[in-house]
Formats: sequence, C-alpha cells, structure tokens
Amino acid sequence: MPPTLTPSTEKYAWSLIGRSAPPKRSARERVRDYDEIYTAYDEATVRAQAARCIQCPEPLCRIGCPLANRIPDWMALTAQGRFLEAAEVSRATSNMPEICSRVCPQERLCEGACIVNSKTEPISIGAVERFINEYAFHHGGVPVISAPPNGLRAAIIGSGPGGISCADELARRGFAVTVFESMRIPGGLLVNGIPSFKLEKHVVARRIELLQRNGVVFEMGVQVGRDVSLADLQKRFDAIFLGFGAQQPKLADVPGGDLPGVIPALPFLIQKNVPAAAADFPPIDVAGKRVAVLGGGDTAMDCLRTSLRAGASAAVCIYRRDLANMPGSRKEYHNAVEEGARFDFLTNPLGIFENGAGAVGSVRCTRMELGAPDASGRRKPRPVPGSDFTVDADVVIVAYGFDPVPFPAGSDFAAVATNDWGGIVIDDNQMTSVPGVFAGGDSVRGPSLVVHAVRDGRKAAAGIERYLAGKHAVTS
Repeated sequence: MPPTLTPSTEKYAWSLIGRSAPPKRSARERVRDYDEIYTAYDEATVRAQAARCIQCPEPLCRIGCPLANRIPDWMALTAQGRFLEAAEVSRATSNMPEICSRVCPQERLCEGACIVNSKTEPISIGAVERFINEYAFHHGGVPVISAPPNGLRAAIIGSGPGGISCADELARRGFAVTVFESMRIPGGLLVNGIPSFKLEKHVVARRIELLQRNGVVFEMGVQVGRDVSLADLQKRFDAIFLGFGAQQPKLADVPGGDLPGVIPALPFLIQKNVPAAAADFPPIDVAGKRVAVLGGGDTAMDCLRTSLRAGASAAVCIYRRDLANMPGSRKEYHNAVEEGARFDFLTNPLGIFENGAGAVGSVRCTRMELGAPDASGRRKPRPVPGSDFTVDADVVIVAYGFDPVPFPAGSDFAAVATNDWGGIVIDDNQMTSVPGVFAGGDSVRGPSLVVHAVRDGRKAAAGIERYLAGKHAVTS
C-alpha cells in the first residue's frame, strides 16, 4: 500500500513511492500462448505511480517523446483519479496512445529522458498511458471526432501506423478518406509485424473500427502500381499519402543463405501471429527444431519469442555486437531471456551449412571484438582470429531489417523520387517530388519506431491541408 501523501509531501512522492512495474504473466504461462504478457495496473496503483511525477517546469519526457506528448498534464490528472480527462489529454497529441503505450521503447524515449532517472527509477509513463486509455475505451470515453465534409478526398496507401494517423487527422478535418492496403487485414505493421504477445490484434481492430465510424473507407488486397496507378489516384483524389512501410527483407549475404530452412523474419511472424493473413506463404514449421535468429533488433526478439511459442526446442540469437550496442529494446531482451531464448553476442555468421539432406544443419560463426566507433558512433565489430565455431540449427531466421519495397517495374509511381537506398524523398511538409503526393513512416526513413510513423502521418495531414488550401487560393 503506497504511503498517504499530504500537500507537504506530494512533491517528494518519487522518493516515497517506488516504481511499480505493470503486472506481467509468468514466463512458464505466457510461452504457451500468444496473449499479451502485461496486464494493467489497478486504480490505486496507477494513481500512486502517476503521483511520482514531479511536474517539471521544462519536462524532459516531452522532449524525449517524438510526439511531444503532454505527459506531466495527464500524469497530474491520473494522480487525482480523473482518468477520462487524462486520456483526453493523451489523445490530443497521439492518434493511437493505447498502441504506442504497448510498443514504444519508453526506456529510450520518454522514460529514458525522465529527470527522476538521476535519483531513482523513472516514472512508469508507458504503463500509466496504457491504463488511462484502456479506461477511456471501457467507459465510453473515446468519442468519434469529425468535422463537416470539406469536399476534398484523400487516398492513403498503407494501413500501418503512419497511414492510420494520417487518415485519422484528415477525417477529423472533414476529408473523405480511402485507405488502400495490400494485405487482407488492415493494420499494416501493427498487425503483421508485431506479435500478439506485445499487441493483441483486437486492440488494432478497435482503432480501425473507430476510423470506419468516422467515415474512413478501407479497400483491402490492393497493391499500388499493379491494381491502381498513380494517374488513377490523382484523378480520383485531391491528395495522396504513401505510408506502405519498408517490408523488403535484407538477406543473409553468406554462403548457404539460400538453403531450404533459411527464411526471412516477416513471413514467419505473419504466419505464426496472423494465420488469416498468411495464405500466400508456404508453411513454416519450427516445432521441435533448433532455431537460430540472425540480428539484434526488435524483430529478432519477436522471432525468438515466437519460435519458442511455436514449439522450437531451442532459440538462439546470433548478433555481432554486445548487449550494450544491441538496437533491440532492453525490455524485450529481458522478456526473451525469461522465456528461454539464448544470446550469442559478439558473434558473426560466416556461412550456413546443410545437414546432408539438403536442409540447414548449422551456422558457422566467428567471435567478434569491438574496435573504434564507426560513423554512427557505435563501436565497429571486427573478427577475432582463430575463434571460429559452429552453432547447430535446423532453421535460420534472418532478422537483419528491411528496405523500402520498390514500386512494380513500369509503374507510373516511378515519378516519385527516391534516394540511393530506395527511401522516398520528401520536403519539410512530407510532400514528395510529385505535387499533392505525400509520404511518411518507414517508406521514407527506413525501419523505425511506430511513434515516428505516427508523427509523420500527423505532419503529412497538416501538410496536405496547407497544400490544398494554397492551391485553392491560387485557383479561386
């Protein structure tokens, strides 16, 4: 039971009340299913945790948040038990706070920037954000916000976080919005790329339903450049937003990388987490098999944890740098270790070898050491002479990241300028080289965070509104 706070002790709540992590199911229980592993605070705990916020006059948590969420404001309201008001403030700067609270790496963003870090553990920002928004959904506190129709139409390509956020913002401004999605289920990365044990599908479906109630139309199974051309979209819509993400996998560029049993991460994750969307992929069975995952990002963590749930006898991550330099979330790393995953740090694959029957049998590796920092500031790994060894594996999942998917050959979308690695080039308003065509998210910046895509979608919607207002002012 947290201590009773008085006006004289409230500002010292951070020192009187310890950080309480959100409840988490045991590893033994959770590896048996794909349900979310975290559950919500109760009301007393969430109020106590929110009371730990010291209400900084210049809150660093807002600076650490890509959306500049008004965190101290909704923390104060939560501490007072005014949960619906707190959720309303949260929604003012985020189009999907109930989702971002689940998937954002808070330790690298808002919580990592929290000033309380200098004295003790940071405020539990993500868990409080999740509580207030789930409370609002369960108490009818998430209204559909719309504006009178403005006579303008917008096409959104891709129903991931960037597309959803742009569609939401435009619908609130009175646009008639149509979302085109190549997959059979809307949600993009949120459904197809993030496992249910981190973000259950019904949470995304609920957000999609809100957009539909606000008039947003979803057309599924439509691939731009094949099923619909840029010229056709320009005739039908006043503005277009490209938010289809980056889903072209980077390959294992080592001998044996094309062996049966070497598979890219995304088809594996889709098949195990969204069976209804996986009809286009051949079956991938890891039950009773030894799985090696190449890479050290969040996708690698997802593959390890999914493999264990799918019955793998072992799951090992092979990563060429150490834990301190691994890009994956520390929270996800610790969850993976709890669930039985093993990590071979400072290890680089040299080749994948077959088992005598034409399938994967092992991964030949070498030990690495960290040298001088590279251009990004990270210490560059280099091989340790004479340190080669073998990791037994029946399946190798390549989780080296993704590149933007190129437009189909001969498509008129080729008019949209891209850079040397395939990312779409934009200006300060998120507009591409083609007037009236905007872009954001992974298709612009490469694989990044959900919250970055949300920010891009919001910024693009504002850019679209300004662009069309200026265009109509010139023609009127």
